[in-house]
Amino acid sequence: MSALVVNIYLQTLSETAQIVLPIFLLLISGFLLRHFRVIDSHFIDQGSRLVFTLTLPVLIFLSISRADFLTLFNVELISYFVLVTVVSVAVLYLGARRWIAQAADQGVFVQGAFRSNFGIIGLAMVFNMLGEPGLAPAALLLAFVIPVFNVLSILVVSLPLQGGLKPLSILKSIITNPLILAVIAALPFSLLRWPLPGLVESTGAYFADLTLPLALLAIGGALDVKYLRNSSKLAIHGTLLKLVILPLLLTLGAWLYGFQGDDLAILFILFSSPTAAASFVMAQVMGGNARLAANIVALTTLGSILTMGTGIYLLKLMAI
Repeated sequence: MSALVVNIYLQTLSETAQIVLPIFLLLISGFLLRHFRVIDSHFIDQGSRLVFTLTLPVLIFLSISRADFLTLFNVELISYFVLVTVVSVAVLYLGARRWIAQAADQGVFVQGAFRSNFGIIGLAMVFNMLGEPGLAPAALLLAFVIPVFNVLSILVVSLPLQGGLKPLSILKSIITNPLILAVIAALPFSLLRWPLPGLVESTGAYFADLTLPLALLAIGGALDVKYLRNSSKLAIHGTLLKLVILPLLLTLGAWLYGFQGDDLAILFILFSSPTAAASFVMAQVMGGNARLAANIVALTTLGSILTMGTGIYLLKLMAI
């Protein structure tokens, strides 16, 4: 192997580390701060609520309002995500009903295998990898990810438990979601090219800059190693599906379809991001196996350091 090739591999590895490691160092910092009681559960709850209701919507609003919506709106990207997600969930659900005995485990397992934390870890990874130009299309895609993930999660968790569905409740949770409202509010500014007042933009930028550090510290602080010690085979299988099998199959399918460059990177990050912590809350509220959900969240969050880093490294090598 020539020195030039070795240098390319090492440079790509260094670039990948600069993308991945800052995110996971913040996660670890959150865990350590909680361990040494610098932050507590109250801080984590309040910080997560602040991110969800204010700082992340502001980040999404600014990203989309500054971009050209007609250029940003990628029908193929959105359609591919929706199609493969629905098909994947259907296959996972049928498999879970066949091979998992306990009804309380079935939907939780499926949700853990497909529902990714694209809104926090995914956007952070996109920003580190692609910068501001990549954040806007990822934020717009997030507007479709949120309702699709929420509806499918409710379906797969509730159907095995025969708890019944409440379409009006689902619809309300979608149309009142702060992240979706941020996208809707940003559309006129993007479509009509309205400039934001300087004071609004500069103040909003301060809030937006809080989003990723605060959210990552909260996620790290919420990690509990006891869930790792008690992990079951189901949790390990769900983790392998979430971090390895589905990202590999769905990203390969996207590449074969013709996606490349930033679009392929965004899709990979979406599919390979660890399981969203919201899956634990939903399992707990709806009567599913909350411990299984917590195990999958913990395992995928830590395991994604290796799997996302490997995937990004390979994508960057392919782009050379």
